[in-house]
Amino acid sequence: MIKTLAKSIREYKKESILSCVLIVIEVIMEVIIPLIMAFLLDEGIHKGNKTVIWQSSFLLLIVAIISLVCGTIASLLSAKASCGFAKNLRKDMYYKVQDYSFSNIDKFSSSSIVTRLTTDVSYVQMAYQMIIRTALRAPFMLLFSLIMAFYINSKVALIFLVVMPFLAIALFIISSKAHPIFREVFKTYDDLNTVVQENVRGIRVVKSYVKEDYEKEKFSKISQKIFTKFSKAEKIVAYNAPVMQLSMYTCILLISWFGSKLIVGGSLTTGELTSLFSYTGAILTSLMMCSMIYVMCIISWTSAQRIVEILKETPDLTNPTNPVQKVLDGRIEFNNVTFSYAKDDEKLSLKNVSFKINSGEVIGIIGGTGSSKSTLVSLINRLYDVTKGSVSVGGVDVKDYDLASLRDGVSVVLQKNVLFSGTIIENLRWGNKNASLKDIKNVCKIACASEFIENLPNKYEYVLDQGGTNVSGGQKQRLCIARALLKEPKILILDDSTSAVDTATDAKIMDGLSKYLPNVTKIIIAQRISSVENADRVIVMDKGKINDIGTPEELLKKNKIYQEVYNSQKKGANNNEK
Repeated sequence: MIKTLAKSIREYKKESILSCVLIVIEVIMEVIIPLIMAFLLDEGIHKGNKTVIWQSSFLLLIVAIISLVCGTIASLLSAKASCGFAKNLRKDMYYKVQDYSFSNIDKFSSSSIVTRLTTDVSYVQMAYQMIIRTALRAPFMLLFSLIMAFYINSKVALIFLVVMPFLAIALFIISSKAHPIFREVFKTYDDLNTVVQENVRGIRVVKSYVKEDYEKEKFSKISQKIFTKFSKAEKIVAYNAPVMQLSMYTCILLISWFGSKLIVGGSLTTGELTSLFSYTGAILTSLMMCSMIYVMCIISWTSAQRIVEILKETPDLTNPTNPVQKVLDGRIEFNNVTFSYAKDDEKLSLKNVSFKINSGEVIGIIGGTGSSKSTLVSLINRLYDVTKGSVSVGGVDVKDYDLASLRDGVSVVLQKNVLFSGTIIENLRWGNKNASLKDIKNVCKIACASEFIENLPNKYEYVLDQGGTNVSGGQKQRLCIARALLKEPKILILDDSTSAVDTATDAKIMDGLSKYLPNVTKIIIAQRISSVENADRVIVMDKGKINDIGTPEELLKKNKIYQEVYNSQKKGANNNEK
């Protein structure tokens, strides 16, 4: 795990290492100060030697300045290194997520990924800064102070070796109790982010159903759950302070008792006892810092594990060794395709699906809810890999294509369209970043989007809010169709992507696609029978299987599912006309 995280330090290794070096120098200077103080007291003040007093005072000043400068620079460098480390960590995680397949993303919830990119990285950043600043300082201060304490008086210094095992055992018990609770806390953070994301995305639904109080209560419950668990963990960790205080004051009392006897016996000077007290403070402060680091590491360890899970996740979909770089045409073939999201033969979404589509054909797909229409088309541009069988596009197995080239050749417009904050033209250029305004206007005309864009303020420079909330559902769908057309695909898949437009506009879009894109294979998943009436063939899906394939006329004569959909919609249309 540490090796994986360390890769994100990269260009900040210099600051990290230099900070550590300066900290060591700072510690050495601080350890020297009590020795100089002891010499000043014993050889200067007690003996009235002014030369020793001036020399010792000057040396103290120099050592203190060196310690101050090194400490200040080390703090600045450690802050820069930790911030840079966090920046790289977020970048590495974000880039890794971009390579995930849908199945990888399904493994982690979107809210969990957001928590790991934000909260978890912040904890690891704080831990890293503490490690390169304090975690190095504390052990060195402890070690050097112990060496100096034994140098001054080994009998008195043995007190530290008695107290330290007690402290170590107490810290181990505290950490073993607190760590599992912190793991639960971070999982609950994922749930909290889920609640917030759902509420923000669906705020219009919340308000239309007057469910603000319900959402507040749901948020309060999960927030209270985090508070309760965090409080429980912090209460356990809080025992760290009294344990440290007990150790510190025990050491001071014992050193005072033994030290006074040794002074009376003449085997210890006042200056040496004073320096021992200084080293006692340094040793126990170092132990206190070690315990703080320990607590921080307990908290951040869970975060680090969650971050590493993201970084070590292997994308299910990868490019082959020598990928095919271009989709030649829009031929599609499914050969005995079976698919399961759970990779479980008992939970199949598609079962033994086989069919062929010629380049340039218009294919309609209909079926009831849950009949796996969207699952079927998601295999064409390899959003998922088949469980069994094969899918080929342009005569080549989709697994042999370069993923980017395949997805450039297969444009998909979903029912749940996504637009991003920015101008209309910026959103459309997701399809082709080099598209000219003329190209954009042409595809908008085909998608029937130009008619409403021309009436907007600033037209194609009109700024869309996040998610495109300042345009209607039908307008979003038309913009997304235009965006897909800019890719100049060999295959165009419309997954119920005209559901929010009226039937007249739907008919105009279908007519435009047929007229201006005659050589593009078009697959239209629709609930409206009118959207597929002019298709060359229609695939009828039922429970993950192909129920029938034929022309609309053939299916109207022989297929019960098609007949039911046709009759229910035509009957409803006739009743509306009356």
